[in-house]
Amino acid sequence: MKRIMLPLFVTVLAFGTATAQEKPVFNKWSIDINGGISKPTAPFTSGYYAKDYNLFHADLGVRYMFNTKFGLKVDLGYDQFDNDSKSAPFDGQYYRTTLQGVVNLGRVLNFEEWTQRLNVQAHTGIGYAFMKNDRFDGVDNMLNHIIGLTGQIKLSERVALNADFSMINNVRQTYTFDGAIAPEDRGFNGTLYNATVGLSIYLGKNERHADWYYAEEKVDRIEELEKRIGDLETLMNDSDKDGVPDYLDAEANTIPGVAVDTKGRAVDRNNNGIPDELESYLERNYGASSKGSSLNGETLKEMINQGYVNVYFDFNQSQPSSNSVSGMDFLVKYLKAHPDAKADVVGYADEIGDTNYNKNLSQKRAENVKNTLVKAGIDASRLNIIGNGVDSSVAKDSKAARQLVRRVTFKIK
Repeated sequence: MKRIMLPLFVTVLAFGTATAQEKPVFNKWSIDINGGISKPTAPFTSGYYAKDYNLFHADLGVRYMFNTKFGLKVDLGYDQFDNDSKSAPFDGQYYRTTLQGVVNLGRVLNFEEWTQRLNVQAHTGIGYAFMKNDRFDGVDNMLNHIIGLTGQIKLSERVALNADFSMINNVRQTYTFDGAIAPEDRGFNGTLYNATVGLSIYLGKNERHADWYYAEEKVDRIEELEKRIGDLETLMNDSDKDGVPDYLDAEANTIPGVAVDTKGRAVDRNNNGIPDELESYLERNYGASSKGSSLNGETLKEMINQGYVNVYFDFNQSQPSSNSVSGMDFLVKYLKAHPDAKADVVGYADEIGDTNYNKNLSQKRAENVKNTLVKAGIDASRLNIIGNGVDSSVAKDSKAARQLVRRVTFKIK
């Protein structure tokens, strides 16, 4: 055991020394107070043995963390133990002081990725101890080696509840724990166990102690990168199926089937708000007022009423998406050209969410579109708001399809 623990102790010291000059952004000092039970197990004289649970053990430690992972601790410990009811009588006390290296396993193992309340520390070290007993005079001086694990629960940034289990091995212990003279072998011949609960009290002016400090900005950065990767995976989506990915598409709700430019905008050479292919189709099927002229008023009215002019919205938003306001511009031009015409402004929402909530959302969408039309010069009395709620005509599990029904459409009267 000595061959294993000594290198670990040296490693702790080395890491601590190497990082001791870092600028502190966390508190490094703490006071650890614990109390509980002790159980000496060996050596004992035949016919003597201690109680299974000797209630009284206490220890007090001062700990300094070089960084969030490694530190040093100096502590004092006291154990009192006496005989079990079936043992010959004895009464002993054990005193020790140790210098220990501490490894903050919670930070080493990145506990912060799943909890900020639980932590585990490992500690080991060497020190001086002495024992008293009513069966011999004076004290029995010895060296000790300790190893243990400490679980922690953070109660606040200043206090943590801890529970510790430690094993102590004594070197050159002269007497048995019952007070008799020990065998000639004075190596690691004494073993004592402690089980305690207590508090870690954190000192310092910074907000958080090294036990619980982690570089939040690094965690945030990882989350940001994960989000960006997720965004990149969706960049090539083509919601309106016009052949231009959404991240390049300046008009994400192009009418299906019409020709678009390299930025996904419907081709409209005469700038009348109607894609050229759609205009050509309507002129062939509905006719025009004269050769080479644009569409007549009745045809435009029919196109609006059949849902070719819409204003679209992002998920759970009541303000129109910036790339769909052209629909409003088209309606403004029509209403200004036909002063006697009126229009219903009809809002819709997709199926995600509560029905009543979506009803109110569709109403707000219609109201916001009306407000924009009024500011564009259309008298409010010519516009009638209707909140139609959910449009369930598309597949609920299709993100692209749901985007088509989050809209405001118009009916000319």
